[in-house]
Amino acid sequence: MLLKNYDKAELFLFESIKSARQHQFIREEAIAEEILGTCFEKKSNYLKALRHQERSLILFTKLQEEEGVAIVNENIGSIYEDLNQLEKAHEYFLKSYKYFKGVNSELQISVLNNIGDVYRKTKRYQEALGYTHEALRLSIFFENKHQTESAHKDLAKTYALLKDYKTAYQHLFKYNKIQEQEFYTQNFRQLNVLQTLYEIEQKEAEIERLTQQNSINKANQNLMLFGGGAILFVVGTSFLFMNRKRKEKNKLQAYEQRVLKAELEKKAIEEKKLHDEIQLKTVSLSKYSLNIAQKNKLLSDISATLKKMSSRSKMDTQSKIKELAKELDFALQQEDEWDEFIHFFEDVHPQFFKDLAKAATSKLTSAELRLAMLLRLNLSSKEIASILRVTPDSVRVARYRLRKKLPINSKQELIHFLMNL
Repeated sequence: MLLKNYDKAELFLFESIKSARQHQFIREEAIAEEILGTCFEKKSNYLKALRHQERSLILFTKLQEEEGVAIVNENIGSIYEDLNQLEKAHEYFLKSYKYFKGVNSELQISVLNNIGDVYRKTKRYQEALGYTHEALRLSIFFENKHQTESAHKDLAKTYALLKDYKTAYQHLFKYNKIQEQEFYTQNFRQLNVLQTLYEIEQKEAEIERLTQQNSINKANQNLMLFGGGAILFVVGTSFLFMNRKRKEKNKLQAYEQRVLKAELEKKAIEEKKLHDEIQLKTVSLSKYSLNIAQKNKLLSDISATLKKMSSRSKMDTQSKIKELAKELDFALQQEDEWDEFIHFFEDVHPQFFKDLAKAATSKLTSAELRLAMLLRLNLSSKEIASILRVTPDSVRVARYRLRKKLPINSKQELIHFLMNL
C-alpha cells in the first residue's frame, strides 16, 4: 500500500482474508477487509471499496470493537465524499467522531478535517471553520505536522470562499512553510544517513588497519578520497536539488495563486448571478401571491353581489344569476393556481418544506403548510386571510395551532422561526 502497488497489495490481502476465515480469526479478517477497501478506494473502484468496508464494519461490530468501527465509518465517509454524496459522508464522519472525541484519540484530527471539508463543500462555511480550527488545535497539541499542514490548507480554502483573503493567505503561508520544513527535514535525514554510512566505513577501515598494518596507508587514502568525494557529491547534489526545488515551488505557488484568484473571481460572479436570480424570483413570488389575493377578493365580491341580487329580485334572470354565482364559487375552489404557486415557491425555497417537516413535533396538515408558506413570504394576517378566503381571526387561530406543533420558545416569534428555516 505505501509503495502504491495496489494490485500486488490486493493479492496479499485476499490471501490474508482467506487464511483468517479458515482459522476463524475474525479481528484479522476485519482489518484485512478494511485495508482492502482502502486499496480499492485508491484505485477509484468505489463500489468494491464500499463493499469491503461494509464487511469490515459488520465484523468489528460483531467483535464490539468500537475503535475499529469508528475507523471504518471514517473510511466509508471518505468514499461517499469521493462520490460527492456529501450528506452520507457527513453522517458516517459524525459516527466516527463521536467515538474518537470520547476517547480523546489523535485519530479524531483526520475526522475533524473531513467534517470540515464536507461543510465547506456544502457552503456551510462557519461550521467548516469550527471543525477545521479544532483539527488544527489538536494537531498542534499532538505535534502531528501532516494534519497541521492539512488543516492550514483547508482553512485557507474556506477563508478564501468567505472572501477573507488576508486570513486565507496567512493559513496558506503557514501551509507552505510546513511543506518547506518537511522538505528540508527529509534532505537532512538523507545526509545523516550518508554520514552514518560514511562513519561506519571509517570504523571498518580502522579495524582493517589494526589487522592489516601493511596496507593501512593505501586503504586510508582511498577511503578519504572516496568519503570526501561522496560528501562533496552529496552536498553539491543536495544544494542543486534544493535550489531547483525552491524555484519550482515558487513557480507552483505563483500559478496556484493565479488559479485561486481566477476561481474566486468566477465564484463571485456566479454568486452574484444566483443572488440576482433569487431576488427576481422572490419579487415575482410576492407579486404572484398578491395577484392571487386580489383575484380571490374580486371573485368573492362578485359572488356576494350576485347572491344579493338573486335574493332581492324576482326577475326572470334570477336562476341565471344563481347559476353564475355557483360557477364563481366553483372557480374559487380550484387548486390549479395553488399548485402552480407552491411549485413557484419551491423554486425559490427548495428546502423549506423538508426542514419544516423535520422540525415539526407532529405531522402538519396541508392547510398548515400553506399558512407556513405564506408566513415565510412575510405576508400580514390580513393578506393571508384574503388569499385563503378566511377571516383574520381564523388566521390568528391557525397561527396558534401551527405554533403548538413547532419547537418554538415563548419569546420567539413564529414568523422569525419560519424565516430562519
